[in-house]
Amino acid sequence: MSTPEDRQQLWELIKDIKFAMFTTRHPDNGHLHSRPMTTQNKRLDEDDRLWFFMSRRGDSVEDLGRESTVNVSYADPGKDSYVSVSGNAVVSEDKAKARELWNKATEAWFPGGVDDPDVALVEVRITHAHYWDVKENKLTQFFKIAKAAATGKPPSGMGESREVRMNAS
Repeated sequence: MSTPEDRQQLWELIKDIKFAMFTTRHPDNGHLHSRPMTTQNKRLDEDDRLWFFMSRRGDSVEDLGRESTVNVSYADPGKDSYVSVSGNAVVSEDKAKARELWNKATEAWFPGGVDDPDVALVEVRITHAHYWDVKENKLTQFFKIAKAAATGKPPSGMGESREVRMNAS
C-alpha cells in the first residue's frame, strides 16, 4: 500500500505537467483511445483522486459509461520523468467540487461556465501508479548507455523506477 511519501512523490512528478494522455477503451471494438487532458488538482486528494473536465458529448464520457478503468500518462522529457496512473473513472455530479476546480483555462473550452450542461467533471480514483524518474544528467546517461552498448550489459543506476499501489476502497 502507498505511504504518504509515495503519494507525495507521485504528486511532485505530475503536478507541473500541463497535459496528460487520458486513455479509455472504446466499447464497440475494444481499442484504446487516448486524448490530451489537463489535470485540475492543486494537490493529490486525500482519497488518491485526480480530476478532469470533459465534454459530456465527447467519446471519453461515453466510454466511461461502459468501462470505468482508465490510464492517465504523464511525461516530462526535459526532467526525464514519466508516470503511468491506472484507476477507475466516473462522472461526478459534485457541483461544489466543480466550482472549486473551475478556472479561466477551463472556461476557454466551456464558455458557458461551470453550470454549462455539457461540462462533465470526471473523477479518477487511482488504484496503481508506476513512475520512472531519472536523476542523472544527460552526459552521465549517455556514458552509461554507451558503456552498456560496449559491454552488452544493460545500463544500471539510471534513476528510480517505482510502483505505487493506492489504498483502493
